[in-house]
Amino acid sequence: FIIKIINKSGLGLAGAAIARRKLSMNISKGLAALAAVAACLAWTWPAMAAGGQGRVDELERRMEILAEELRNLKEAQVIPETQELKSSWGLGPAASKVYGVDRGMSIGGYGEVNYANIISDKGSGNDSADFVRMVLYFGYKFSDRILFNSEIEFEHASTGKSGSVSVEFAALDFLFDERLNARAGLLLMPVGFMNELHEPPFYHGNMRPQVEQQIIPSTWRANGAGIFGNLGPSLSYRSYLVTSLDAKGFSDGNLRGGRQKGSKERAQDFSWVGRLDYSPRPGLLLGASAYLGDQGQGQLFDTDGDGSADAEVDAFMQMYELHGEWKYRGLELRALGTLVDLDDADALGNDIGKTIAERMEGYYAEVAYDVMPLLNAGSSQYLAPWLRYSSIDTQAKVPAGFTANEDKDRRIIEVGLSYKPIPTVVLKLDYRNQDSAGADAADELRLGAGFAF
Repeated sequence: FIIKIINKSGLGLAGAAIARRKLSMNISKGLAALAAVAACLAWTWPAMAAGGQGRVDELERRMEILAEELRNLKEAQVIPETQELKSSWGLGPAASKVYGVDRGMSIGGYGEVNYANIISDKGSGNDSADFVRMVLYFGYKFSDRILFNSEIEFEHASTGKSGSVSVEFAALDFLFDERLNARAGLLLMPVGFMNELHEPPFYHGNMRPQVEQQIIPSTWRANGAGIFGNLGPSLSYRSYLVTSLDAKGFSDGNLRGGRQKGSKERAQDFSWVGRLDYSPRPGLLLGASAYLGDQGQGQLFDTDGDGSADAEVDAFMQMYELHGEWKYRGLELRALGTLVDLDDADALGNDIGKTIAERMEGYYAEVAYDVMPLLNAGSSQYLAPWLRYSSIDTQAKVPAGFTANEDKDRRIIEVGLSYKPIPTVVLKLDYRNQDSAGADAADELRLGAGFAF
């Protein structure tokens, strides 16, 4: 009698497998049904024992199946099934997990650690070992059209030393149509390659390209809102209105100090940032981005260097960026160029007592090749030597009466090796040589590892 009940109920191995596939809707019902059947089996056990050893053995087998499926369903409530990582709407593959769930929470993340050995031009520098960052992504899909996504970053292992904990982005997405969607919150600026997609397994080198740190101040985020979508199968866009940088934080070497990072931001000035990406064929990406707006934030500056902050400046800034990437079989090519024009640079320079450039410019080109198919045909692992050349000048043009710092005009050659035993874990070895028109910077050898999930 019990055997017939189990067969009719469909709660054997096949039925439980179906329950797993429909986990988001049926898990509670599945748990209740399995528990009820298990209880029924336990209650009728003495009667079945009298029916012969064969029936007892069959009942034991079925109870073991039910117990295993019950454990699997309980685990699935807190441990989602593995899904392939795939980039969506400009974000990194691990950051995009929430777009792949039917409903509810998604958890992802990445981390990286490296050891740096200074080889020459050491100066006052020292060798170092650093757990650079540990990042967690938390997302929640409220419905098919509304979701929340976020990134929380722990840098340099401990806030007791030089580390920090920050929200890198946190935004609500409203998914109306493939062509038009809305996003609001703390947003990543859609500029360059690295600012939105910076998970270690998906770029070469232990250090992010310097052009995308010193001129494009990655990781760069700001509070704002905007729209995004696909205008066709090969053309995507993002367009946001965000709080501007704070020009008081600009330096003679970069724009990084101007980032407000979403924390009690000055909001006197806003900027527009937009991006277009065109992918005419698989593996080929061509794109451009722009950032425009005043950066003065209504503050008073010492415009003539007399020690008195007595005038506001607009500090209108234009940033333009072009990028391209081509992946064909084992070959990978990537290039990026960027230019910044800044008004009122003389007033900003007088205010901080250093030369602030009217123009910053930089570019890099990178080539890599996956040699694993040549070494072990059919292997799913990845092994790629790579080479990157960068040119960066954060004082390409300075205001009249100021002198450019030649140390800010640099050429960087990097060569390395990336090995992935699986697609989401990478081991990295690279060497970086830096030269400038002034004093040479340190040359480094780095060994590191990274992961994403």
